[in-house]
Amino acid sequence: MTAVQTPERTELGKFFQVSVRQFDAGQVAPEMFSAAIDAEWHQLLDKPEYAEFCAQSAGRLINHVENTGYGRISWVDAYVEMFGPLPEVWFTGADGVLDERAMARYRETGEVWAEWDCSPIPGDGGDVAPKISALAAG
Repeated sequence: MTAVQTPERTELGKFFQVSVRQFDAGQVAPEMFSAAIDAEWHQLLDKPEYAEFCAQSAGRLINHVENTGYGRISWVDAYVEMFGPLPEVWFTGADGVLDERAMARYRETGEVWAEWDCSPIPGDGGDVAPKISALAAG
């Protein structure tokens, strides 16, 4: 893949890896709470290299679905187990501005409470998408 690997794209790939882990465990679809990473996802969705990015990141196609809600982000512990603490880009808006309060709360508690408006779902046609919750169980 010849695309520039931005922090947002790197984290999107990690998010897809966490998503596959959630799907395979029968857990709720992960919530995309980062405006910066979601903006990268939307830019990549319509590009020919999207399927290749998914294959390299997650081993399968990942689709995008609208799913709005607010609550505790269900997959943070899995991310931390796989990659370590969430980096600042997760708390950055699409405008590039860091939400310092949200980042500080995460650093203090290890939890993320946020709004989201989309989630991944398996996209290879052979998988059954797990139930998407309007409010992730805590």
